[in-house]
Amino acid sequence: MPKGKGAKGTKLTLKIAKKAIRMTPDGRRRLTLSNMGITIFPKCLLKLTNLDELDLSRNLIQKLPDNIGNFSSLRWLDLHSNTLESVPESIGNLVGLTHLNLSNNRLISAGLPSTLGLLTSLKTLYLGMNQLDSLPPTMMALDSLQELGLFDNLFINPPEFVKVLRNLTKVNMKRNPLAYVQGGGEGRQKEKTEPEENVYLVHESSLCRTCLKRCKEQRKGVPKGGGRGGGGGGGDAFEEKRIRTYEGLIVPNSVATINQDVWRIRKMEHTNDQTASQKSS
Repeated sequence: MPKGKGAKGTKLTLKIAKKAIRMTPDGRRRLTLSNMGITIFPKCLLKLTNLDELDLSRNLIQKLPDNIGNFSSLRWLDLHSNTLESVPESIGNLVGLTHLNLSNNRLISAGLPSTLGLLTSLKTLYLGMNQLDSLPPTMMALDSLQELGLFDNLFINPPEFVKVLRNLTKVNMKRNPLAYVQGGGEGRQKEKTEPEENVYLVHESSLCRTCLKRCKEQRKGVPKGGGRGGGGGGGDAFEEKRIRTYEGLIVPNSVATINQDVWRIRKMEHTNDQTASQKSS
């Protein structure tokens, strides 16, 4: 495919880009160039300095221009499902950015600049499906961040700064090789495990009272129902389950209140499936 051309062989020019801009219901200027087979970031887009939202997802872009920070008015940037290996330092100039999606690329930790910590307006940041095992410590300055997606990466531990971000309510760390804490006291040891399938970290305020109580009991190592068999001793078939602990955050056994409606729907579907199965038999 020729450089600068989309899947249909149409060269992307500034004139075409301007015609493709649409107004969102909330009055923002949005340009969607998703799934067009773009291999090189169109430099003509840098002239659209009044653009609010830019969607370049599902393309084949390998590198962002060093002056991407010239999009001074940008509030929303979607670059998921490309082939990016790094992000230029100038991205820190996009101080008005509230949404950034870099999921499903080829990013490594060394390819993330410390200037990400300058994006203090960010509310959602998605970095899932990359090859990351750490994040720049400067990101502890992202006080507005509410949701952080780190699923399908190489993290052994959650980033330290998530403990201090006061507005952060959800951290998706599904399918990372997270370590768990074994034993108690000062002699605790961390062991690696297989990639964890269902780890969502949420603040206590996002849990209902019942789920919060259950999570706290698990973190203290209190067996549900107070144990079995009346033995009270260790080493039997009902060995206490080893619980993952992440200081300052909760790993809910249930779900955060924000997702409870989804689980109610699943429960209803499961009940309907059981009823249909009984009728057919």
